[in-house]
Amino acid sequence: MSPSFRFRLERVRAVRERKEKLAQRELADALSRRSTSVAELRSADAEVEHARAEQRTAVAEAGAVSATELMAHQAFLERTEMQRRERADELARHDDEVAERDAELAVAAGEHEMLNRLRERRRREHDREVARRELNVLDEITASRFRGSSA
Repeated sequence: MSPSFRFRLERVRAVRERKEKLAQRELADALSRRSTSVAELRSADAEVEHARAEQRTAVAEAGAVSATELMAHQAFLERTEMQRRERADELARHDDEVAERDAELAVAAGEHEMLNRLRERRRREHDREVARRELNVLDEITASRFRGSSA
């Protein structure tokens, strides 16, 4: 009876597998945050366009528009443009985070895959050794029967 296969680095392989799964979840979370940020940026773009349209409408209206009203429209436009810039900066930060998480996942997946390949190579070596031993035992049995029948 030959010993069963035992991979000595199984605990390390399991830790690397968990690390890869964690990296996958973190990448998914980062992608979700980025998606939300893209939607917020689109909303901010729409708000800026709306503010610009309101400002053009106020200026184009017949009749006199007070300076205070023009200043209020300009302040609103500047505030919406500032919010849009903040959302664009936030999207850039999320893009960086996604790239970082993707790189971490690539490293974790590579480490996990390396240990999986090593385990499979060791399993094949073990199986070959078991087969070799079994063949030797069968050869000995055959040789002993052959010697016994020729005597």
